[in-house]
Amino acid sequence: MTELSPILAGLMVFFLRVIDMSLDTLRLLFVMRGKKLLAGLIGAIQAAVFVVAIGAVLTGPLNAWTVIGYAGGFGTGVILGMFFEQRLAIGFGMLQVFSAEHGAEIAARLRDEGYAATTSVATGMKGEVLIIHCAVKRKDINCVHDLITAVDPEAFITLDDVQPLHSGYFKPSDRRKWSRIARV
Repeated sequence: MTELSPILAGLMVFFLRVIDMSLDTLRLLFVMRGKKLLAGLIGAIQAAVFVVAIGAVLTGPLNAWTVIGYAGGFGTGVILGMFFEQRLAIGFGMLQVFSAEHGAEIAARLRDEGYAATTSVATGMKGEVLIIHCAVKRKDINCVHDLITAVDPEAFITLDDVQPLHSGYFKPSDRRKWSRIARV
């Protein structure tokens, strides 16, 4: 077997690390969301790619190109893994919407569109506000954000990742998936 030139070896290590770290980032995010089987499968593939990448670094002569490829692939892979995870948008998010003047309208609009909205009254820095809690699929977050800002462009909105535990309401197309997730 012929030895690769240092630049080609560096490029090979770079691309292997991009794949390795993209998979590693996805695996970690799936672990955090409780997706055991998917995380395990990705972990097995990621480990195989890692062994090939580290083997390429350790078997050939250590040079600047392989080190740069290894480090650059690591950083690039993390960024790509996060990008892919955002595109997959698996899981649920809890939006908290704070609106001093349009809270009731926002809640009504969300309910009209089929989303559950739970409201509570609170006192903020400038007086009374209505807080709307709305749990949605992560794929629906942009749509729900647009609904909210169409009613109140000044609404303060926060987002948390949530793992459903028991009961609740989601849009009808989400109910079957909700019951499968709650049982895992």
